[in-house]
Amino acid sequence: MTVTQGAPAEVVGATGPDDLWERLGRVERRVRLAVAARRAVDPDPDDPYRGQYLTPQAAERILEAPDAFAPAPAYGDAGAPTVPAGGRLGQLAARFALAPLDVELLLVGLAPDLDHRFERLYGYLNDDLTRRRPTIALALELCALPAAGPGRFRLAPAAPLVAGGLLEIVDPERPLLSRGLRVPDRITSYLLGDDELDARLRGLVRDAGADQEPDGQPEVLDGRRGVPHPRPEVSDGHPEVPRVAAALSTGSGLVHLLDRGGDPRGLAVEALLTAGLRPLTVDIAALAATTEPAPLVRTLATEARLTGAGVVLGPLETLAPERPEGSRALAALCAALDGTPLIAYGKKNWDPLWTTESPVPVAVLPPGPEGAARQWRRALADAARAVGLPAADAPADDRLIEATASYRLDSDQLRKAATVASRLALLGRRPVTPDDLRTAVRAQNGAGLERLARRIEPGVGWDDLVLPPATRTQLTELALRARHREQVLGQWRMRPGGGRGRGVIALFAGESGTGKTMSAEVVAAELGMELYVVDLSTVVDKYVGETEKNLERIFVEASDVNGILLFDEADAIFGKRSQVKDAQDKHANVESAYLLQRMESFDGIAVLTTNLRANLDEAFTRRIDVIAEFPMPDARERLALWDRCLGPAIPRDDGLDLEFCADRFELAGGSIRACAVSAAYLAAESGKPLTMDQVVTAVLQEYRKLGRLVLESEFGPWLEKERGRGGR
Repeated sequence: MTVTQGAPAEVVGATGPDDLWERLGRVERRVRLAVAARRAVDPDPDDPYRGQYLTPQAAERILEAPDAFAPAPAYGDAGAPTVPAGGRLGQLAARFALAPLDVELLLVGLAPDLDHRFERLYGYLNDDLTRRRPTIALALELCALPAAGPGRFRLAPAAPLVAGGLLEIVDPERPLLSRGLRVPDRITSYLLGDDELDARLRGLVRDAGADQEPDGQPEVLDGRRGVPHPRPEVSDGHPEVPRVAAALSTGSGLVHLLDRGGDPRGLAVEALLTAGLRPLTVDIAALAATTEPAPLVRTLATEARLTGAGVVLGPLETLAPERPEGSRALAALCAALDGTPLIAYGKKNWDPLWTTESPVPVAVLPPGPEGAARQWRRALADAARAVGLPAADAPADDRLIEATASYRLDSDQLRKAATVASRLALLGRRPVTPDDLRTAVRAQNGAGLERLARRIEPGVGWDDLVLPPATRTQLTELALRARHREQVLGQWRMRPGGGRGRGVIALFAGESGTGKTMSAEVVAAELGMELYVVDLSTVVDKYVGETEKNLERIFVEASDVNGILLFDEADAIFGKRSQVKDAQDKHANVESAYLLQRMESFDGIAVLTTNLRANLDEAFTRRIDVIAEFPMPDARERLALWDRCLGPAIPRDDGLDLEFCADRFELAGGSIRACAVSAAYLAAESGKPLTMDQVVTAVLQEYRKLGRLVLESEFGPWLEKERGRGGR
């Protein structure tokens, strides 16, 4: 019986030309010779208690044994050990820079994990049946090396076997030579053909190469499955891919992608695939949050080198300065990955203290409309195939791609959104529609902003608005700017320099109830986004500096969300700066100055509403892209508002005179809606169609709520009727 007989044929075949089993056969022959030599001088080899006690005769034999400094008996095969030329064992030796002796020591430690007979044989040779793994002394003996010779240094902590995580030294409390050797399960699995991620890295590391499956391209080795993986020749919106891929093979292989509104993570993954490497993405914040990141860092470094992978690390801005353990974890990871290609990304600049060498910096800009369109077409085509969407329903209409122009997604979010849209289309047994895409994109919005602002899913459209033509034009311009900002501000660089962002900011000014909030909701619906209303109670804080911190959290979250940020009653925080007379004035001015700077670098879409435009600082006005005035509606607009607020569902009495209401009652749209709701309740109570009496009663209630005088010139004969019914 030989070692190779214990290996399933399919496993051996999976390793290709690997000579792992043949080399383990050599280890078996050495063990056989060692056992035979031991039995030759053993006075009682059949003693069932052997290994559990030491007889005087055995002690005498130990004292008479050859000097430990003399060469060990040659149990190995003839000739010096060699590094395997191919297969997984050869790849492992090359990636970890193993010497021939390292390979032999690794095989000695690996044998019990592949053939259980070695457990008992090693127990016999260790003279301790409870110790079924090789000790350092036994491993050196089987490799024909003296215990005190230079071979022991191949098992030192800094040696390739131990430092690389291929061999573990157990029983640290024992003397060095009696310490055991153990090969981690992940190494054994790799040599047997398994390329799944180490289980200890679950939740922290993801194989991004599993998501990249373009067709019809030249092939590279995909380490995840050990089969050819297509190489993307042309980047979908990432022109920097060839440069980053080339930088990985120079020097330390360290690259830093500085996020300037693009998709650095997607660029990093494509660059690694182009370089023929398996991309492993690491969430640095999750790694830093673990109680003991050091073992995970070593495991990740071993995994990357084991499968010929590159590491994608980020986002760096999640490393908070007040939590230095994050920076320490990053520095430890960079040190452990020495020589392994590493791409870090984020909006935060690289700290030179993290590594002994500085990375190659690459700025990542937005892909532009054409690049984004290519990404969407590819993602939708891949998603349609993945979910089984019929070819006839596969999205190919350019108008569908145009519906995504206002969205800003990274490659992972875009892939997920395309998958959700395709699944929605499959459920409806129809092609993908713009509404499917909008729903799928909104599903990618994180919950961070929702904890700081109230989310509103738009439920109104342009037909629900009654506004003057000039105001409508301004709203249309806001939607236009939001849809084409990447092309104008990014590709054409119409807002260069100064750290300026690519955000769009609008101001809606007008009396209360004139439709400012509803207009923001309509614009959000036009863009297929959600509306996030900032609650001032969660922003303003009496403690110095806390208001700015709250606003910063909102701005940061809003930059990563496909939504519109609405600051209602914005004059409360965007007010004018004043002359400094006391500390309170000074801190109020600091708050305004912070907002001025933050609006310059904002990358999202924000709408400010105010009833008192004169209270806003002029410096804010200069930074606003669109200003829409919301005047009080005239008689014609009030008539349209009355009709739309009452709606078609409520039954109306023939005597209902909405023209009289529009002519006489000068109310804003919000007040008209309140009157319509109050009148509807009265009609529901009466069980009859809505009458003029009920509408006038509702208007009287609204007048009293607003503190307005009730004049006979406005109400006419209806006022006398109300008085006759009880003075209401």
